[in-house]
Amino acid sequence: MNRRSRRGGVPPLMIALLALMIVLLIVLIYVSIWGGRRAGQPTGGEAGEQPPVQTAEPSEPVSGNIPAAATEEPATPAPTQTPAPATLLAETPDAGQEYIDKIVFLGDSTTYGMRYYEVLPEYQVWTPASGTLALFNVPIETIEYFAPGTRENPEILSIPDCAAKGKPEYLVITLGLNGIAFLDETGFKQYYRDMIVSIQEASPDTKIILQSIYPVIDSMTTSDIKNDGINTANQWIYDLAEEMGLRYLNTHDALMDSTGNLIAEYNSGDGIHLMPVGLKAILQYVRTHAWQ
Repeated sequence: MNRRSRRGGVPPLMIALLALMIVLLIVLIYVSIWGGRRAGQPTGGEAGEQPPVQTAEPSEPVSGNIPAAATEEPATPAPTQTPAPATLLAETPDAGQEYIDKIVFLGDSTTYGMRYYEVLPEYQVWTPASGTLALFNVPIETIEYFAPGTRENPEILSIPDCAAKGKPEYLVITLGLNGIAFLDETGFKQYYRDMIVSIQEASPDTKIILQSIYPVIDSMTTSDIKNDGINTANQWIYDLAEEMGLRYLNTHDALMDSTGNLIAEYNSGDGIHLMPVGLKAILQYVRTHAWQ
């Protein structure tokens, strides 16, 4: 029994050698892992662990300990564009009488009241001798042109000739009331546009302001002149100002009551034309919505 056991079993010396080899292998693995970690190298044996990204050291010190990637020059920003001036003249500080003195008003019978009631001197108001001006008659109509400082002996000139002779610094145009009943949008804008171009050609430095048509008292006017039509035409006028790089003066809203009609105390009696108090309200609005 004892002899068979010795022949079939593993000698003790072999067992001792195997144990020693296992111990040595464990020691070598431990030394390799510990040494790699101290050297800052990835072990590669830990699940899900990614090797760190190595970045090149800068050749010269970077002030403020900024990472090397942050030293790259930023992209050149796109040039800033100057915004186009707003079409609608917004409220401004009161520009005073000095500003009004630089303006000529061209318009129909609602503008003629400025001259008739002597709210403005004759040379600042361009209207025909009849006192009214229909938009569709602009190409053939003539204006009473008074030389600055005079009240008599006006010249009779076309609108472009008035612009060429007077060369006003500012020109406020108020037209369209007599056109809304007869012109559609295309015709209305074309007559207005052609007039503006002729003025610009005659006096390129004149700053042109398109003023809204004033409100009326619906119950006192004919069916051809109503606030609904005026509101539509004012949108066409605004569109033209925007299209041609001009300014739009929304005096309409300053003359309107809570019902959308002309303020009663401004009414001269026919529901359309204005008394001096209304005309002065217009000039005050112009002063506080100045071209800047």
